[in-house]
Amino acid sequence: MKVFKFGGASVSNYEKIQNLGQIIRQFPDEQLMIVISAMGKTTNALEKVAEAFFAGKKDEALELFKAVKLQHVTEAKYLLVTHFNALLEQYNDFFTEVEWLLHDKPVREYDYYYDQIVCAGELLSTALVSAYLNETGISNEWIDVRDIFRTDDNFRDAAIDFEFTQKQVDALIKPMFSSNRIVITQGFIGSTDENESTTLGREGSDYTAAVFAYMLDAESISIWKDVKGVMNADPKQFADAQYISELNYDEVIEMAYYGAQVIHPKTIKPLQNKNIPLYVKCFADASLPGTVIHNNPVKNLPPIIVIKDKQVLLQLHTRDFSFIGEQPMSDLYEMMAKLKIKPNLIQTHAVSLQLCMDDRSEKIEKLALAASGIFDVQVEKGLTLLSIRHYNKEVLEKLTAGKTIELRQQSPDTIQVLMK
Repeated sequence: MKVFKFGGASVSNYEKIQNLGQIIRQFPDEQLMIVISAMGKTTNALEKVAEAFFAGKKDEALELFKAVKLQHVTEAKYLLVTHFNALLEQYNDFFTEVEWLLHDKPVREYDYYYDQIVCAGELLSTALVSAYLNETGISNEWIDVRDIFRTDDNFRDAAIDFEFTQKQVDALIKPMFSSNRIVITQGFIGSTDENESTTLGREGSDYTAAVFAYMLDAESISIWKDVKGVMNADPKQFADAQYISELNYDEVIEMAYYGAQVIHPKTIKPLQNKNIPLYVKCFADASLPGTVIHNNPVKNLPPIIVIKDKQVLLQLHTRDFSFIGEQPMSDLYEMMAKLKIKPNLIQTHAVSLQLCMDDRSEKIEKLALAASGIFDVQVEKGLTLLSIRHYNKEVLEKLTAGKTIELRQQSPDTIQVLMK
């Protein structure tokens, strides 16, 4: 049993989906649990649908969703003949699920509607891939992962109920492999006990695949991406990014913690628990070895660079010039917990405190307002957070040249700089 995860870039059009089929054909005797993301850019498009709907722009939201529908039906026409009508029926169910909501008016928080709308991307892509593989002789079964993954109602960053989900895997997924060697499902999404769709956080498809690997006692997991393996920096930002052939679990967890987009932060833990190796493979050239991630130590790594744009700095100062002690810190953490805010960087001083966070305007405004009850608050936006593992002076100076440093924090292994 192997688990494969294909990201959005690997299913972004009909040619990429045909290539996916060629990869699957290279494993004719393997049982495969295949987890697939939304087609490239679809999640971004559905986010715009959610934003328009929540802003009360129903007609705009419907028009934006119409473009998503057309894209998927068009790709299906390129790929399918005998299975097209059956897929269209399945698609109409997914379309109705979203459009029913879009004809209503928002009465709940944005994150709830985000999950109900955005989850359609994974459902549409997996249904298309499944139909295409079946039409080309690669027999498989499709299943809605929302029937498997039970989560809480922390929309946009839901936590999995592992006990219930394991029971569903045992009852529904494992029997499928007695009649078929390939099962296809969605990454990134789940469902509450009230059948409300949830998402596991951006890039959560990796996490989905890791949970399946853990629960199915898989031999390995392979994540198929548009790079030849894990790089020491985003190759879209750094033309000289270096390929890394192997990493250990701890290093990848550190990379994910600082915001590297290669592996989802929660992905590694379930694999580490059962010592399941993770391969990051290139879908454009399946013959390349990729990167293997395991539990063995790895030395002599290059500087690993992570850049996060759209950062906000909250500067908090005690009103009475008293020390930042246990009580104000406790109050602040309680505020962040209620708003489900995770700071990327915290730095404390005698009478002041600085927080760096992703710029999610609605939550930032609520936190600033709540904190103003005990602190003087200043907010600065438009910043960039640079994190470097295994840094050296040359790399640091090159990446901060001409920048204004707002905040700096370092340890022997890692340096973080907030700059503009």
